[in-house]
Amino acid sequence: MSYPSVQFGIDRLLAEPALREPLKGKRVALVAHPASVTADLTHSLDALMACEDIDITAAFGPQHGLKGDKQDNMVETADETDPAYGIPVFSLYGEVRRPSGQMMSTADVFLFDLQDLGCRIYTFVTTLLYMLEAASEAGKEVWVLDRPNPAGRPVEGTLLLPGQESFVGAGPMVMRHGLTLGEMGHWFIRHFGLDVGYRVIEMDGWQPDAAQGHGWPTDRIWINPSPNAANLNMARAYAGTVMIEGATLSEGRGTTRPLEVLFGAPDIDAKAVLADMQQFAPEWLAGCALRECWFEPTFHKHAGKLCAGLMIHAEGAFYDHSAFRPWRLQALAFKAIRRLYPDYELWRDFPYEYEFDRLAIDVINGGPALRQWVDDPASTPAELEKIAGADEARWREEIAPFLLY
Repeated sequence: MSYPSVQFGIDRLLAEPALREPLKGKRVALVAHPASVTADLTHSLDALMACEDIDITAAFGPQHGLKGDKQDNMVETADETDPAYGIPVFSLYGEVRRPSGQMMSTADVFLFDLQDLGCRIYTFVTTLLYMLEAASEAGKEVWVLDRPNPAGRPVEGTLLLPGQESFVGAGPMVMRHGLTLGEMGHWFIRHFGLDVGYRVIEMDGWQPDAAQGHGWPTDRIWINPSPNAANLNMARAYAGTVMIEGATLSEGRGTTRPLEVLFGAPDIDAKAVLADMQQFAPEWLAGCALRECWFEPTFHKHAGKLCAGLMIHAEGAFYDHSAFRPWRLQALAFKAIRRLYPDYELWRDFPYEYEFDRLAIDVINGGPALRQWVDDPASTPAELEKIAGADEARWREEIAPFLLY
């Protein structure tokens, strides 16, 4: 096997004895999921168990589980005992989402090795914050074994407002945050004033703005970090398409390409929506190609019904890393639907990620601004651009001290 161009944190930890030296004599726990693999596709738990100078005493799984087998949101995973190693495997998306004192008592150092998508709503970010807070209270250490942000450095979206925090909104960050989890940990510690032993095992060779991957090394295999994160195109589009979870439209769950469409519905003319998008804010369609498509979800919203939609292709020759803005693109799709179908029941009212008193679209966006812009017949692209642009500039300034690459 030729050596990859980028060494992830787990690969460096295993290859460099000096990095492991501080772990000798300590009990170590691993936070992982299916994409937690080494360069040769060995799962991190197996690789660390085989490492003689690391004593793994527990493992943790985030949303969707250590095995990644739970398909939808709010489908919980139970604690278990690993059948091969006999260690406890704790669920951070089951009876609790914050690590309990009993969980924290099983180790001295917690290795956090999750592949993220670079989006505020992707719950692994919040799980990192909760782990840091629990470690601060318990006097434990957290090490992030860093991995790429596949969406790269661009930032986009509005800042989460005070009081809008949730499991999909850990703090006042924009939707597409531009950080690795290692970098995010540094920001969390500073922002929340945490007193915790923290270390990042940095990647070697990661260039977030380099073509072709623009964040994802093209010589590394893509493994779903969650069941519906099927490929790099989804990871790039996700900061926009995830908002469909707060709408009555299908995001493509129940198909082979979930969260790569701007919408799917049996009662919407996709061609007319695209034409309205091109007329209303053509600049927001840059950096990708949109293609009319048809699909019939096998489960979830509109199951068994033929849906018209628009497929996003932020890939190949169609992709322009600096021009693609998925959050604006999705906002524009919502706006076009609202303009064409003023009375359409667009916003889905249901319990979303354990939030029962707010509309899901507001929970997702960390406030009502986007929904209000979509629903206001008089609103313009410039008005949303003004709100988001100011927040994005503030976020770039905020995170500048924490960039490691």
